[in-house]
Amino acid sequence: MARTEPGTRPSEARLRLLRTATRIFYAEGIHSVGVDRIISEAKVTRATFYRQFPSKEDLILAYLREVHQMERGTVDAAIATSPSPVDRLLAIADSIAQGIQSPGFRGCAFLNAAAEYPDTDHPVHQEIIAHRQWFLDTLTMLMTQVHQETADRAARHFVLLRDGAMAAGCLFDPALVSETFLHGIEGLLRINAERQSTESAR
Repeated sequence: MARTEPGTRPSEARLRLLRTATRIFYAEGIHSVGVDRIISEAKVTRATFYRQFPSKEDLILAYLREVHQMERGTVDAAIATSPSPVDRLLAIADSIAQGIQSPGFRGCAFLNAAAEYPDTDHPVHQEIIAHRQWFLDTLTMLMTQVHQETADRAARHFVLLRDGAMAAGCLFDPALVSETFLHGIEGLLRINAERQSTESAR
């Protein structure tokens, strides 16, 4: 795959291809969108496409990495601007709820891609798992600061609530789904924070 050297700015053609693919893959799915469509909408030549992305798979991986960076930026911002572990986790949940209610929401890009690439050995599937592991690890780290003993279970619970909300958000009223999701996260955090307080008081 043609990669940009660290510290250098990606070419305009590469950025245009990636922006186009990100928009269309998320809105319409990956398998249903051909390279010719992306080339046409990005307004580049076929030679330019293959110079940047030797195959469609390379473009798909770049798309998932781009979405990962966007989601990581949102999570990092929530962590940086919140004063406590509970507030940070609530801020992450709030960013998820805002995404569910945003125009054009079509669920989780990674869960959508996983449905199209179920083979666990496929590079696309492995990219999905890497993203989800990062998210789980981040939640576990924050949950450890809320209540260490139950951090693993609580982080997995958060992920399950998030996955359910992302799936339901494009099937039902997104505002109601978001409200239900946030109530679930608030309850999860309250239970674990109370456990920590009880243990600390002993």
